Amino acid sequence: MKTSASLIALSTPLALTAGSLWADASPAPWDLLKAIEIEEIVTDTSYEVRKNFPASVENGIAQFDITGFVVPLFGDETGLTEIVLVSDMGFCPFCGSPEHGTNLRVSLAEPLIGVEEGARISLRGALEPVTDSETWETMILTGARVL
Repeated sequence: MKTSASLIALSTPLALTAGSLWADASPAPWDLLKAIEIEEIVTDTSYEVRKNFPASVENGIAQFDITGFVVPLFGDETGLTEIVLVSDMGFCPFCGSPEHGTNLRVSLAEPLIGVEEGARISLRGALEPVTDSETWETMILTGARVL
């Protein structure tokens, strides 16, 4: 059974109030990600997303710890292999707009088994910049393991 997009995007408005009750007590990792500036440039013939990375993350971070909420992205019967981590369950991770909150795609070192959508989780992995000029995605956490 393959998992792709999550129902969390559909139920986000219902979770908006409750989600903010569980905000991470140490927001510093999320503040680093929020500091990345994004400019979308659309013309009649082109599309570009320009990203301005602060010095603290422009080359990535070899060991990055972060706590957030799980939105399943990819997996099968052996567990989740990729997730989106959101800072607050009230934010839509698939909306592609800064007004919808910060999120982080996570590639896991080992499949997550038995972790439900919306679960609060702490991870450690390598934070790497995404320089693709056709996506709003700014960073990915690779080789992530549960703390």
